[in-house]
Amino acid sequence: MTKKCIAIVGAGPAGLMAAEVLSQYDYEIHVYEHKPSAARKFLMAGKTGLNISHAEELTQFIGRYDQAEWLAPWIHSCDAKWIRQWMQGLGIESYVGSSGRIFPLEMKAAPLLRAWLRRLAEHQVQFHYRHRVEHLAGQILTILDIKQQKQQQKVFDAIILACGAVSWPQLGSDGAWQQWLKADELNAFQASNAGVCHIWSSYMQPLFGQPLKRVAAWVDGAEKSVGDIVLSHYGLESGLIYKQNRALRQQLLATGQMTLKLDLLPELTEVELVQKLQSSKKQSTANLWRKIGIDQTKAGLIRELVAKKDWNNPSVLARHIKQLTVHLDGFRAIDEAISCAGGVKQSALTDDLQLKQHPAVFCCGEMLDWDAPTGGYLLTACFATGRAAAQAVHKMVLN
Repeated sequence: MTKKCIAIVGAGPAGLMAAEVLSQYDYEIHVYEHKPSAARKFLMAGKTGLNISHAEELTQFIGRYDQAEWLAPWIHSCDAKWIRQWMQGLGIESYVGSSGRIFPLEMKAAPLLRAWLRRLAEHQVQFHYRHRVEHLAGQILTILDIKQQKQQQKVFDAIILACGAVSWPQLGSDGAWQQWLKADELNAFQASNAGVCHIWSSYMQPLFGQPLKRVAAWVDGAEKSVGDIVLSHYGLESGLIYKQNRALRQQLLATGQMTLKLDLLPELTEVELVQKLQSSKKQSTANLWRKIGIDQTKAGLIRELVAKKDWNNPSVLARHIKQLTVHLDGFRAIDEAISCAGGVKQSALTDDLQLKQHPAVFCCGEMLDWDAPTGGYLLTACFATGRAAAQAVHKMVLN
């Protein structure tokens, strides 16, 4: 009996997880990747420590996604505990950091990826690097062998698209696949987990690259978070900024503007701060600010954004320090973002991630319209939807 032939387009985490699920069965599996090697963005993410998931309580974990209800069933079956066991099966031990984030003991992505690819090869998964899928028509893929500059068409029993979004396109996710779908099947991609832009005066240049340490950030009506923010030549950057991206996008959609609020001294109340500012009137402004916890970077930001007439008014200055308003000009370019919001709409898919207008085609990973902060959430959802798409393919092929 001839084996069923399945194509997976994209060799990132979602595509590899789909291949892993299907490799347990007697299928002929082909993975097409237009780059010379697999999972380049995954490797890049792991250069500073591969944060693969998060150990927080599962309900809270799922609540970090903007499409929590949609993703919940898949993440329940591919949660942090499952991922750690899966890593262990590849010979990769993991640990939970003080923040709850989960990392491989070696921290790097490369050992995990090598072990994973080795196991997939042992299970007869066939990888075709430097092969670009140029067109999708029903169950037919038009595939270009980039090295040989030869094109072929091939029919598959099922196709899984794991093509990624459009951030970091140099690593593989260039969004070219969008031409295969109709406009009403897609929501436009937007930068997520990206820095935000603000035009600084020349006064701020010496402070570029310096951190605002332990500040609170929020958007009106959204959750407040505490952490560090880095002053950049283009604006503000850090994981704390990424946490506010979704609320900022919603604010921009509702009002046409983006405004971030900062509390530069979250450990003090406004009343306590007023008292400290009033306590030593004979000191210089710089010395007084330093004594209450306003370091050089925070002082520079105050001088940049607060009118000079308010610097020596304790009650007004305290209000600014506790609710400093930063008007933003937008996000950094989407190709510099860690991830994207937008992609294939839930309404374009069945409950099994099958495209309604392409019955043998399934989608997974970052090309789907969901968003999450950094902290292991992105990879977890890629793994979970890759598994779900593969399980749905197996169910379809069996029937």
